Amino acid sequence: MHYVVSDIHGEYELFIRLLKEINLKKTDTLYVLGDILDRGPHPILVILKLMEMPNVVCLTGNHELMAIECLEFLMQEITEVSIEKVDEKMIENLANWQYNGSKSTIDEFQKLSREMQYEVIEFIKDFMIYEELTINGKDYLLVHGGLGNYYPGKDIEEYSLKELVWDRAEYDIQYFEDTYVVTGHTPTQQIMGNPKPGYIYKENHHIAIDCGCNQRNGRLAAICLDTGREYYVEKS
Repeated sequence: MHYVVSDIHGEYELFIRLLKEINLKKTDTLYVLGDILDRGPHPILVILKLMEMPNVVCLTGNHELMAIECLEFLMQEITEVSIEKVDEKMIENLANWQYNGSKSTIDEFQKLSREMQYEVIEFIKDFMIYEELTINGKDYLLVHGGLGNYYPGKDIEEYSLKELVWDRAEYDIQYFEDTYVVTGHTPTQQIMGNPKPGYIYKENHHIAIDCGCNQRNGRLAAICLDTGREYYVEKS
């Protein structure tokens, strides 16, 4: 079976509960569509759990991009030389990441051994940008954000990193005739016209699975692409 989850955002306990709810087997594959890090209390714990799971495929979210831009810099010893290397771009990156909830990631990351810090960074750098699957004769495109600057016939290879990871999907447009696009990034509470905010949204060959687990009345969701079954856990 093929399961997809997104935007865990440091909610380790919810993630463990969701794995139990799914009853993930070694023969199954779990696709994680990014935004594992930041906001929630234990983002690095989630990463360490994923690193132990051979049947997981992780995609890059905008929060992973922000982390990769900053974590190696934060690992440096503070010296006159390292301070001189702080340019406007790095200050902007750090400020942007802080604004987007970096504190929990940095706090947990700093408690790791230096060796494990490097392992975590290398693990995140290996995340894919998108994944294409065919399951039971249906084609799926898995991506964190959306297809920014979309136009019919634009090949997936033509999209920039920003367009795939930062830009939001246009849920009122059907991108492809035969392909279902599975995305995170945009909480379903924010999709205009969604009759069930906070639950998986399916319309126009879109499957939006970020159900805002950090938000009030939000939940962490997964979907089985083989059966269409949806799974939810929420804070008690």
